[in-house]
Amino acid sequence: MPQPVEVHSLLSEFDVFLFKAGRHYKLYEKFGSHELLINGVKGVYFAVWAPNAQTVSVVGNFNGWNPHSHQLQVRWDSSGIWEGFIPGLENGEVYKYHIHSNTGEHLEKSDPFALHTEIPPKTASIVATTYFDWNDSEWMFSRREHNALDRPMSVYEMHLGSWLRDPKDPDRFLSYLEIAEQLIPYIQETGFTHVEFMPIMEHPYYPSWGYQITGYYAASSRFGGPQDLMKLIELLHESQIGVILDWVPSHFPGDAHGLYNFDGTHLYEHADPRKGFHPDWQSYIFNYGRNEVKSFLISNAFFWLDRYHIDGLRVDAVASMLYLDYSRKAGEWEPNELGGNENLEAVAFLKEFNEAVSKYYPNVQTIAEESTSWTGVSRATFNGGLGFGMKWMMGWMHDTLAYFKEDPINRSYHHDKLTFATVYGFTENFMLPLSHDEVVYGKRSLVYKMPGDEWQKFANLRALYLYMFTFIGTKLLFMGGEFGQTAEWNVNQSLDWHLLQYKPHSSLKNFVAKLNEIYRKYPALYEKAFSPEGFFWIELEDRDQSVFAYCRRGHDMVNDLVVVLNLTPVVRRKFKLGVPHPGKWELILNSDDQAYNGSGVSVKKELVTENEPWMGQEQAIVVDLPPLSGLVFKRKFGK
Repeated sequence: MPQPVEVHSLLSEFDVFLFKAGRHYKLYEKFGSHELLINGVKGVYFAVWAPNAQTVSVVGNFNGWNPHSHQLQVRWDSSGIWEGFIPGLENGEVYKYHIHSNTGEHLEKSDPFALHTEIPPKTASIVATTYFDWNDSEWMFSRREHNALDRPMSVYEMHLGSWLRDPKDPDRFLSYLEIAEQLIPYIQETGFTHVEFMPIMEHPYYPSWGYQITGYYAASSRFGGPQDLMKLIELLHESQIGVILDWVPSHFPGDAHGLYNFDGTHLYEHADPRKGFHPDWQSYIFNYGRNEVKSFLISNAFFWLDRYHIDGLRVDAVASMLYLDYSRKAGEWEPNELGGNENLEAVAFLKEFNEAVSKYYPNVQTIAEESTSWTGVSRATFNGGLGFGMKWMMGWMHDTLAYFKEDPINRSYHHDKLTFATVYGFTENFMLPLSHDEVVYGKRSLVYKMPGDEWQKFANLRALYLYMFTFIGTKLLFMGGEFGQTAEWNVNQSLDWHLLQYKPHSSLKNFVAKLNEIYRKYPALYEKAFSPEGFFWIELEDRDQSVFAYCRRGHDMVNDLVVVLNLTPVVRRKFKLGVPHPGKWELILNSDDQAYNGSGVSVKKELVTENEPWMGQEQAIVVDLPPLSGLVFKRKFGK
C-alpha cells in the first residue's frame, strides 16, 4: 500500500533557476537527504534530479525496499526534480531511489548527493549530516600564508587505505581517527607542509585507488563517518598542516547503482560515446555542456571546500577533459564546431570552476594534473588561461627520472634532460611531482629506478631529491619515497615501514626532513618559484663531468643560494664554481654527509671567494664535489 510522502521543498524558484542555468554552487544544501523537523514532526526530506522518470520512490529497510511505497512528487516547473518529506525517518536510515524510467526500466540508484554510504561492497546511501563543531579557525583565518604561490608548498601524496594498516591485522583499514594519531606526528617529523589524499570520495572498486567514484559527496565509509574525516582534517590544521584532495570531474564508473544511466537516459554522461565513454578507463565522461551537470560538479568542489575545510583540489586527468581525441583513434571522435580537437564545453567548465573557486575561496589552490602543452593552464581566465593555481610538471618528472635511471657513465649523453625544464619552466606555475603513477605497474620504486649498488642507489636518490627541492616550482612526493620503499606501491597492503630499522632508509627519511626544513627556511627557494627572476644557471654545459650549478633567488639577493650537483661517482677535487657575490659562502646541506649515509668526502663548511670572474659570475669559490651528490651554499654575513 503506497505510503504518503508529505509535500515539502527546500528549493526556491531561484534555486531551480540557478540549477538549470549551471550557476548553483551549493546544491548539497538542497538536494540529497536532510533530517528536518517540520511542524514538530521529525523526518527526512529527499530531493533528486531525474527528469526522465515516470515515478521516483524512496526505498529502504523502513519500507521493506518496496518500490510502490513512499513515492516522491515531481515539481511543477519542468525541472525534473522529485522531492518530498517522509515523517519518522532520521539520520542513519539506509535508502536508495527506485526509478521507473520513461524507457520502461526499473532502476535502484544510490543518492548522487548522499553524505554517507554503506561500506562497500554494499551500495546503499545513508541519511547523514555534515554538521561539525570546527576548532580550526586560526588556520582558516591565516591559511593564505600556507597556500599562497609565494610560500613553500611541499606535498606528501598518500593513499589512506595503504599508507598504514593495523599492524595486528594487516587486512584491516585504520579509521580516519587512527590514521590521525600516526599521520600527524609523522608529517611534523618529516616536515611536509601539506598532505594530499588520493580520492576519498566513495568508490565501490577499491583497486581503482579512488578514481572511479560513485559517491561524490560521501567520504569513504571504509575509514569511518563524515565527522571522523572532519576531525582528521581539523587535527591536521591545528598542527599547521594543509590538506589537498584529489578531485575527479573527468569520468565516473558504470556501476548499476551510480550516476550512469541514472534515470534510464544519459543524464550525467554525454550521450554520444565519442564524447561520453572513456576507452582507457572503461568509464563515462560527464556532459560538461549540460547546465545541471555543471551545477552538480562545481557544487561538489564547493562542498569539500565548505563542509570539510579543504585547502586545495588537485584535479585529475585534465588532459582527458580538454581533448576530444584523447586516447582515441581516427574516426572515434568528432571535431568541435570550429573544426578542432578541443572539448570547448570542458574548457568552459574548467574556467567557470576555477573562477568560482577563486571568487568564493580565494585562499585555496586548484592544481591541474595536465600532461600536454595546453597553453595557460595556470594562467588567469581573464588572460585566456584555464585559471588553475598550479599545474603538475609532468615533463620534468619524466625527463628527470629518465636521466637518473641512466648509468652515470652514460649521463653525459643525456645532459639536456635536466636542463630542458627551464626552457618552458616559467610558462606555468609548476608543481614538481614524483607521484603514485611512477611506482606501480612494473615501473619500480624510486630507489630501485636508480642505477648501481645499494649505496649508489640511495646516493642517487638523495641527489635527485636535493635537485627537486632546490629547483623551480613547488614539490610533491608520493608516500614511501621519503624512506626509500623498495617494493612497488601495493594498494592492498601497508607501506614497508619495517625498512626504517635499516640505516639507508632511516637516513634517507632524515635527509628528506632536512630538505623540507631548508625549503621552508630559505625564501630564495619559494618567493619566486614561478618566475625566471628566481632562478638562473651558473653551469649547464659541463656534460663531460655531469656537473650542474644554479642559483636560487628570492626578493632580496642577500638570501641567494647556490646549488651544485655532481652526478657521477667520481670525486671532483678543487672544482672552481662561479658565485654571484663576493665574500663568504657557507655550506648548509651536503647530500653526501655521513649523517645521511653518504661517503663522507670532506667538504669545507665555509669558503671565501676568489676575486675572479668564472662561469659568468663575478666571483668564484673552490670546492671538493663528493660523488653522486648535491651541495647547497648560502651567503654568510658577519664573523
